[in-house]
Amino acid sequence: MKPKIKGKVFVVGDDVDTDQMIPAEYLSYNPADPDERKYFGMYAMSGIPPADSGLPNGGIRFIPEESFKGEFTIVIGGKNFGCGSSREHAPLALAEAGAVVVVAEFYARIFFRNCVNGGYLLPFESVDRLVGEISTGDECEIDLEIPVLTNLTTSKSYPLQQLGDVKPIIDAGGIFEYAEQAGMFTA
Repeated sequence: MKPKIKGKVFVVGDDVDTDQMIPAEYLSYNPADPDERKYFGMYAMSGIPPADSGLPNGGIRFIPEESFKGEFTIVIGGKNFGCGSSREHAPLALAEAGAVVVVAEFYARIFFRNCVNGGYLLPFESVDRLVGEISTGDECEIDLEIPVLTNLTTSKSYPLQQLGDVKPIIDAGGIFEYAEQAGMFTA
């Protein structure tokens, strides 16, 4: 894992659910097929309400029209990020769209585990509420070792909680890679 991750942020609010991250109508694609997997990125966050909903993304789309990847490396969420169904496709969709890290106040546990188990995203929890402190499009850097998020646009820094017991799984690239490295599979 790189010691620091830098990029533009996309900010959403509280209770962003997995149906907003990847609406059910786009689950017909096969994530095992590389030609189809990229469509999860194209439709990532397409269920987020429009600009007049008052969400902090300011009406900016996560993925530009007809694109498979976006410009946002970091997603900032509020409380209960990833609630809703236990859709494993949600963290996959964000990762396919180019996101590497999600920072939220707290997660729906199944979304958090899907991020870790699939090796899709680094799911950090913030110490402070970042929604309202950081704006969509700000350039931020996360020092993974400390861990701290620095908003390079405003020069403000915010502490993050340690990844804890899931760090070895994340470092291995997911639960199956971790189990293989730990010798949990028998020949």
